[in-house]
Amino acid sequence: MLRLFAEHKLRKAITLEGVWRLTPLDGTEREFSAIVPGIWEMIPQLTQYRGKARYEKTFVTEEDGGLLLRFGGVSHTADVLLDGQHLGHHYDAFTGFRIAVPDVKAGEHTLTVLVDNGFSEASTLHIPNDYYSYGGITRPAAVELIPAAYIDRMAFTPEQTESGEWKAAVNVTVKAIRRSEAAVIKISVAGGCAEAAIPALEAGEEAQAQLHVRCRGVAPWGVRDAHLYELRAVLERDGAPVDDLIDRVGFRVVTVRGEDLLINGQKVFVKGFNRHEDFGSQGCAVGVNSMMEDLQLMLDMGVNSVRTCHYPNDPRFLDLCDELGVIVWEECHSRAIPGEIMRKPLFKEQIDTSAREMVMQHFNHPCIYTWGLLNECESETEFGRSMYRHVIDLIHSLDATRPVTFASCRFFKDVCLDLVDIASFNIYPLWYTDEDPAAYADKLLQWMDENGAANKPILFSEFGAGGIAGYHDPLYKAKWSEERQAEILDRQLKDLCAKARISGTYIWQFADVRVADEWAMRRPKAQNNKGVVDLYRRPKLAYKTVKENYTALKR
Repeated sequence: MLRLFAEHKLRKAITLEGVWRLTPLDGTEREFSAIVPGIWEMIPQLTQYRGKARYEKTFVTEEDGGLLLRFGGVSHTADVLLDGQHLGHHYDAFTGFRIAVPDVKAGEHTLTVLVDNGFSEASTLHIPNDYYSYGGITRPAAVELIPAAYIDRMAFTPEQTESGEWKAAVNVTVKAIRRSEAAVIKISVAGGCAEAAIPALEAGEEAQAQLHVRCRGVAPWGVRDAHLYELRAVLERDGAPVDDLIDRVGFRVVTVRGEDLLINGQKVFVKGFNRHEDFGSQGCAVGVNSMMEDLQLMLDMGVNSVRTCHYPNDPRFLDLCDELGVIVWEECHSRAIPGEIMRKPLFKEQIDTSAREMVMQHFNHPCIYTWGLLNECESETEFGRSMYRHVIDLIHSLDATRPVTFASCRFFKDVCLDLVDIASFNIYPLWYTDEDPAAYADKLLQWMDENGAANKPILFSEFGAGGIAGYHDPLYKAKWSEERQAEILDRQLKDLCAKARISGTYIWQFADVRVADEWAMRRPKAQNNKGVVDLYRRPKLAYKTVKENYTALKR
């Protein structure tokens, strides 16, 4: 399943999870059995393979009709063929994509996915970086049987009235793969319902219906106090249901009031971790059990938030955050992109697509309280400012209900803080510098307020220190020892969380991650070792330090 709940009661689906035939396209004619979802690096002969490969699988349909091919994520470029016919192309590992096929005969069919995780001029987001670009069909996939017109998506926007009651606006998009007659769309959520007419559509056309519902007996969704409701849309033709779509939603409103971040009118102090999708031999194809383990470990340390670094996360992880009441900063795919790459025409196209797909695909998750973008990119130049403004405006146009932020490292040079709703900075006192955390934070906060962040919430979006798992030096506490990491984090947490001016902190990072080989000389073991747990979630000494500080923090 692509989600942790059934998305349909009417629409039939065929899972594509399981064993596929995998052939690296490197001229060797090797063939392997590969699991989907999964990474090809788990195959011993392919642990270092970077390039192109072909995935193949057969499936059977029992009736003629339309198909919707759904992929949660392919890393990082995919070309999809059905029975040898090319159907579509998608770039970026961290957002899903769908391909509608209008008329497929019953019987056995061969699905082929050409996958590429290579670095080339065609890729401006996946570049050698401080995390690894794995290869494979890394998130769940399925085939769904769809009618001539089907429900494509729903966008749910809750609102609380002055009397305390809840209502919602739901925008439903219906798409046609063949000519379809007029129909009716009906929605229901939390005791409220509404319906609207859908006109006849020609192949390739779509229609949108904006519906409004008043809900009854709603318990709001809050931090560590999650209440979820089923939102269901049904498409009817001549009184008979022909398609449906289900999502889970929460009733909550995120606002920024001066220097405060509010959820349902209540001030929130963020106690968070930065987290990559990377887990031992699973790589970025993290299983649901491992996702839950991550969240349980973070909750044990007193965390209430996760920042998804530096890309949209698997919707199943967001589903878990929805259920557990963990608030999420999710950002479109980008990390420290060099200026010369940002200036390439393809970059703007690819970052726009990442931002658009992130917002449209994850809009309904109540856990997401802010959208992020362009982590540690060129925010100190006029060109960079134009790019930040462009992406910020795009995200605001897609979602006017959430604030937008980005994490900067352009110390005392950033020219983009006035563009965002929440100002955020990555700082590493006592690790990359010897500066006192409290004094340095005061200096930076004053400069931020004088340069665009005044009267806005401020987050310290990264801080931390490296610690190689198992390396102990209790006497000298040398850098890279677990003792030094714990000592630095203790100072950082105590000093930074005490600043009344800030609205929260995100520790870099939850778990160690593999990095690109090009970064190996800067990262012992070819890993970013700043996790408080290792790749397999074994705690370091810093785990206890974080738990003591976050659980004792009364903000």
